[in-house]
Amino acid sequence: MHRISCIVHDQSLLFCSTSSGGGQAYSSSATGLWSGSSGSLVPQQKHSTGIRKCCSGKSLASHHSRGVLSVSKGQTGSRLCAADKDSSSYAQRETDLNMKLDSLKAETKSSFAETVERVKAMAQKEQGGSEGTDVSGTASLQARLSVAIEELTSGLIERDTEVRLLLLAALSQEHVLYLGPPGTAKSELGRRLSKLCGGSYFERLLTRFSVPEELFGPLSMRALENDEYVRQVDGYLPTADVAFVDEIFKANSAILNTLLTILNERLFDNGSRRTRVPLLCLVGASNELPESEELDALYDRFLIRRQVGQVSPAGLMDMLTTRKGKWQTNSLRHPGVSMSDSGDWEDGDAPLLTVEDFETTRQRAEEEVHVPAEVLNIVADLRQYLQDKCEPPVYVSDRRLVKSVALLQVAAFSSGRTYVTPKDCMLLQHVLWQKPEESEKIYEWLLQALTQDDGMQQMQYLLSGMFGRACKSLNKPDQVAGVVDEVKQLRQTLEDKLMDIYKKQFGRESGNENVWISPEEVDALDTALSPKMDKTRDEVERLLYEVVTLERALEHGAGPVELAQLLPQQWAAFLR
Repeated sequence: MHRISCIVHDQSLLFCSTSSGGGQAYSSSATGLWSGSSGSLVPQQKHSTGIRKCCSGKSLASHHSRGVLSVSKGQTGSRLCAADKDSSSYAQRETDLNMKLDSLKAETKSSFAETVERVKAMAQKEQGGSEGTDVSGTASLQARLSVAIEELTSGLIERDTEVRLLLLAALSQEHVLYLGPPGTAKSELGRRLSKLCGGSYFERLLTRFSVPEELFGPLSMRALENDEYVRQVDGYLPTADVAFVDEIFKANSAILNTLLTILNERLFDNGSRRTRVPLLCLVGASNELPESEELDALYDRFLIRRQVGQVSPAGLMDMLTTRKGKWQTNSLRHPGVSMSDSGDWEDGDAPLLTVEDFETTRQRAEEEVHVPAEVLNIVADLRQYLQDKCEPPVYVSDRRLVKSVALLQVAAFSSGRTYVTPKDCMLLQHVLWQKPEESEKIYEWLLQALTQDDGMQQMQYLLSGMFGRACKSLNKPDQVAGVVDEVKQLRQTLEDKLMDIYKKQFGRESGNENVWISPEEVDALDTALSPKMDKTRDEVERLLYEVVTLERALEHGAGPVELAQLLPQQWAAFLR
């Protein structure tokens, strides 16, 4: 009785023929034939393509690395044979494989290059369209805002951010608070805003002994004769379009309730009648933070807060020596006398921004500007960070959070966009703090949020999973088709992400991404964000190339050998 056992190892065929009388072992390899017994092998015959050995009663043919093992019985004897396809056939297969791989690589590179160019062109067109065409119907408003910012900053040193925040607050129908020492041109900004829009202006300095009549007007003596408690409000806060109240936190309880209603609801109770006030923006100023809890509600009414410091040593020389600085010096010497490039405001000139602009911008922004989930998550996470992880905790009211989102919509709308970007959230450093030193914490947190991992690791995991399922489904066309659909969805996601990156870069190059962030802040942001953005773009493009490669390979029916050659890193990860 004969038994034949075989093992294929390292492109060699090892087999053993045994009988009751003993055993013989053979090995077929590229170096020849080995045979032996009792576990030892000795060379018998050198043959590059196989082995041929005759034994009693048996015949065996073998293709050692690419062939088939067969056993047959003869009438008087057996032959053991090993036959390979000739070397030219093997070389042809290698050539065909290399040609297929080269074709797939060339097609992948071409498809990837076309995709990148298409995405880049779409991003540039969309970004250019938002600048060259009136996407949100704000081209006229944008042009007038640019001139207004120049007009408001004219003659002022290092007050660019304060001017932009003031104008943004007015367009959002919110109020702005300036904290800082006396003599830093805080009241001058309020006067300039009033002159800019051509509205009525009210200004008052409060003390601890101020009475309601100073803000809301005196009582009408004639009305008192008729048992009516009515104030003469003409020329006072209830009739002003723009107001400036210095030392706002000196307000006492007799003033607070009426002031809060005017600031929040734009309503004034005059006797038995409740009337609407035309107030666009109230500019508050103070040398110190509120000290009592009864002022917390008033403090919360100021959505934008900005600490105003003295002019820096570098800017001090400009203020004292240049013509521009002399204008600021003059306004400090003579409060209430505003200056322009020609030396005086021209009263006959039409206002750059009308009252209608201020009244309608916020409503249009809330209706037309989309706030992506990414931005909402940043706002919500920032509030949680401030209240749960900061020490001491920074309280952010629901009202302030809702209004901050509306402020971002106005910022985007007036910048000519119909969507809010994560970069717009940098404005929140002027909105959500309670103490000035907390503004720096918010800035650092926002910077970290904008430079964090953009989900690339999750997309890499998705691609690895799709590659693994593809390798396991090569002989199952239906399953392969399902994997191809998933790969196409991932490709679309990466293309969208790449387009967002290009849009941000094109917007940064145009310098018109957000008119409310000062050039100095833009430069600082670009310095911090550009390396991360470039790195993310390169990572997205690399992952997109692998996705395109897998998609093309599966569509052309590539096997495991082709997949291993085209995506070696994915193949290695799959084997692990």
